[in-house]
Amino acid sequence: MSFHLHKFPLLSRSGVMERLIAEASEEGEEKCSICLPDIPGGAKTFELVAKFCYGVKLELTASNVVYLRCAAEHLEMTEEYGEGNLITKTETFLNQVVLRNWKDSLRALQTCDDIISYDEELNVTKRCIESLAIKASTDPNLSGWPIMEYSGPMQSPGGSVLWNGISTGARVKNTSSDWWYEDASTLSFPRYKRLIAVMESRGIRQEIIAGSLTFYAKKYLPGLNRCLGATDTNSSTCVAPVALEAPPSEEDQKLLLEEIDRLLPIQKGLVPTNFLFGLLQTALILRVSPSYISNFEKRIGMQLDQATLEDLLIPNFSCSMETLYNVDCVQQILEHFLAMDQITGGASPSLVDDGQITASPSLTPVTLVAKLIDGYLAEVASDVNLKLPKFQALAASVPDYSRPLDDGLYRAVDIYLKSHPWLSESEKEQLCRLMDCQKLSLEACTHAAQNERLPLRIVVQILFFEQLQLRTSITGCLLVSDNLDGSRQSGVTGPTERGWASTARENQVLKVGMDNMRTRVSELEKECSNMKQEIERLGRVKSFTWGNVSKRFGFKLKSRMCSAQEGSISNQNTESRKNEKLKDRQGQHKKNSTPKSR
Repeated sequence: MSFHLHKFPLLSRSGVMERLIAEASEEGEEKCSICLPDIPGGAKTFELVAKFCYGVKLELTASNVVYLRCAAEHLEMTEEYGEGNLITKTETFLNQVVLRNWKDSLRALQTCDDIISYDEELNVTKRCIESLAIKASTDPNLSGWPIMEYSGPMQSPGGSVLWNGISTGARVKNTSSDWWYEDASTLSFPRYKRLIAVMESRGIRQEIIAGSLTFYAKKYLPGLNRCLGATDTNSSTCVAPVALEAPPSEEDQKLLLEEIDRLLPIQKGLVPTNFLFGLLQTALILRVSPSYISNFEKRIGMQLDQATLEDLLIPNFSCSMETLYNVDCVQQILEHFLAMDQITGGASPSLVDDGQITASPSLTPVTLVAKLIDGYLAEVASDVNLKLPKFQALAASVPDYSRPLDDGLYRAVDIYLKSHPWLSESEKEQLCRLMDCQKLSLEACTHAAQNERLPLRIVVQILFFEQLQLRTSITGCLLVSDNLDGSRQSGVTGPTERGWASTARENQVLKVGMDNMRTRVSELEKECSNMKQEIERLGRVKSFTWGNVSKRFGFKLKSRMCSAQEGSISNQNTESRKNEKLKDRQGQHKKNSTPKSR
């Protein structure tokens, strides 16, 4: 762009213009032509500079002050060439107006991308970032004047703010620690990265930094919002990021994802778990370096107990598409969790005398993860492409002590057997060995006893342990009933009539429950007898008898214990009868030995 200007207004304000005009005048040309290719801000900024040289009143704003400050420095518009020159005016406006206000500092910083060559000398970018960091680190409720929202006319009734005793008609905006997230996300990433670094140096809380990075990533990673879905309840921001008109390229998204991985705090719980899963899925889609994928898996593994089943359902983005979900990724996450749990001491449960595991607070995350993995196994078990070794490896990775019951694992195994009917008997038995039949509930045992998909050997084990559980329950009910009867006869407690009625009802309920249990035991005994006959009929070896079956499954010792208990009970009954007879004889002898009255 060409400007037709007078020489004197320019050379009286600028040292550079004075030298260039003098050089052009020495050449003797009538028309003095000067070329200025490197003016910061281009022709628009030079037009404002020319107006200033002509004495036109210049309106400084946060959007043009940085360009004018750099242009004045480039043209050497110092006080040597006139009092109140452009360098002094722009510097004063920058320090006293722009840097004292959040919005103006932000606008000024957004214009600094074009003046990189002057940044080191003038420190405009550094001063703007320092100003923003100070304001973001300060509680806005303590200095609420710069952060206001106007609500109608100046004479709004109620809630108006007084400033030096004057009603302003403004109301203090309800702010929280995330009020600056959206404004900071308008910065280019190099500027934003410097802003975060300065905030960390000023001691701002790590959870606030993590929230800002979460907001920035959601805005510039379009795939992340699709991974998180529409219902993102764990977001720490109240305002959803605005969709960009032109999303960044895949290469820019890769670089941004890697930088966010470096900036995110490592502490557990500072970053929402579903957001970490979203970053992992985005990294898999963009095919970033495996080291960054491993970093996201480690971050998730640290707080896997806070995840949900929907988080674990990571689609398989590989070209082969072997399985519907990425089971290998979940396996890696689980291994990172177990390794971290061992380091913290949570994977070493304490044992009591009877060999039972004592529930401790450190065991709770492991139990939650075990339940989560069992649900995940049930979800992916219906995939016909899921190989048996991969399913077994994931199920076996969960420690045995972390599962109080194996009902969830039994459900997953049953779904896998239903979706893979071509498995051989040996493979089915190998799969069912993942379960502990003694840790199945009565409902699961009842379902498993009638499950035709389970191998016969596993069904026999389940029936045996179910019978043991029923006998133990019946014994406990009988003991409770005997205690209730004994307390009635002794009359020590002396309950009221209402208490006796309540006790009688409870006793009646217990008797009904015992009758049902006896019926169920008889049914199970019939099933075992029928199964025994079937095994003997289909036996491949002549010596394959029911005694060998029980010995093969390891039931011999427990059956002996049961028979020993029954024998001890019968011996106690015989001894009690002998004692009663002996007492009767002694009583009769005393009657005969007393002298008759005359």
